[in-house]
Amino acid sequence: MTERGSVAWPPAPIRTERLVLRKPEARDRAQFIELFSSPEVGAFTGGPRPRDECERALPETPERRPGRFVIELDGAMIGTIELNRRDAERRSHVRPDAGEAELGYLFLPEVWGRGYAAEACAAALGWFADALPGEPVVLCTQTANERSMRLAAKLGFTEVQRFQEWGAEQWMGMWSPVTPSG
Repeated sequence: MTERGSVAWPPAPIRTERLVLRKPEARDRAQFIELFSSPEVGAFTGGPRPRDECERALPETPERRPGRFVIELDGAMIGTIELNRRDAERRSHVRPDAGEAELGYLFLPEVWGRGYAAEACAAALGWFADALPGEPVVLCTQTANERSMRLAAKLGFTEVQRFQEWGAEQWMGMWSPVTPSG
C-alpha cells in the first residue's frame, strides 16, 4: 500500500474472535502455493497458476509488503487480505488521482462458507479506518462471483459502477468508514 501519512507496517497482529491477521512468515509458503494454484480460488481471478510455477516463483519467506495480512486460524494460514493503492492507469476509480485503497482477499476453499472472510475483512477495514481516517476503500469482483458479491454487501460496500474487463462483467463498490457525529 503506498502510504498516505505515516502508517506503521506491519501493524501488531490483529485478533478477532477466531482469527489472527498478521504479516507473512516462512511457515506460510505452502499455503500461499495452495492459494495461488487452486482451481476454485482461481475461478474468478484469471485462473490458477501452475503449482510448479508457484513453487519456483514464491520466495522462502512470502513477500511482506504494506497492506498484506495473512489470516491465521488455530495457528495455520487460511487466506490472505490485501489493501493496496490503485494505480492511475486503472480505468475504474473513484478518486481523481486513483489513489484509493482496494480490498482484495483469497481464502482456501476448505474454509469457505464459515464466515472467516467477513470476520477478517471487517477487522482489516477497521484497522484501515483507524490508520487512515476517512479514506475510502474500493472492492472489485466479477458479478458472477456470488460469494464475493454477498461478502461486499455484508461488509457495507455500495455499488459505484459495473464495467467489462478480462472478458467478464466486473462490479466495483466503495466502503467509507463511518465517523461518529459529535
